[in-house]
Amino acid sequence: MSTPDSSTSETQVKLPQKRYYRQRAHANPFSDHQLEYPTMPSEMDWSKHYPTYYPTKDAECDKKVEFADIGCGYGGLLIALAPLFPEKLMIGMEIRLKVEEYVYERIKALRLQKPGSYQNVSIMRMNAMKFLPNFFEKGQLTKTFFLFPDPHFKARKHKARIISTTLLAEYAYIMKVGGILYTITDVRDLHEWMVEHLDAHPLFERIPDAECEQDPVVEHVRTATEEGKKVARNEGDKFLACYRRIEDPLE
Repeated sequence: MSTPDSSTSETQVKLPQKRYYRQRAHANPFSDHQLEYPTMPSEMDWSKHYPTYYPTKDAECDKKVEFADIGCGYGGLLIALAPLFPEKLMIGMEIRLKVEEYVYERIKALRLQKPGSYQNVSIMRMNAMKFLPNFFEKGQLTKTFFLFPDPHFKARKHKARIISTTLLAEYAYIMKVGGILYTITDVRDLHEWMVEHLDAHPLFERIPDAECEQDPVVEHVRTATEEGKKVARNEGDKFLACYRRIEDPLE
């Protein structure tokens, strides 16, 4: 499937209806999903995602993707942040096909409804547990989001959790020093798991809660996603933890 562009002159277009794109809440990250990915970041064709900034595959552009929403679901956070950070390129990665198609159509419609807007946001179908370093260079991302990820309750499934010792090494590699990693969940056990692993990693430092509350992004982390809205409707708890990528003392 192609990615969002603004090539059509149509200005009146309806947003996609979510009920036509429903899919089970989570997917097996270890399955073969027949995904396409570059062998290295320099081979990635970003023109399919950001034609305003990358008119062609080989176009020179000083902008690179800085925000990544891992497991972005129906794209609520991306749509909320795009107008707040119009100069920042952001990408959502979602493994579920129908959900990715919905976000694609949503961005496409918004670009048509509001010409010149939402050119900085895009979506791709991808398994972030396997291929993140194929897309992003060392120190590229300034914000990475893990919002209401699959809790994988059973102990034998914990290896599939999106925050783990192994995966944190990859996240540290692609994140810029000073960049922020955001986590939120309504499952206390998962929150404690993520905090335990992030606290133990030498390249991440927890940001005090009071400082997190001053971050304008945090409100949207809590409220912009479909899952976050569902938790609010059910009057459930939301457990937030934010971490800053710090200097590697060995470099």
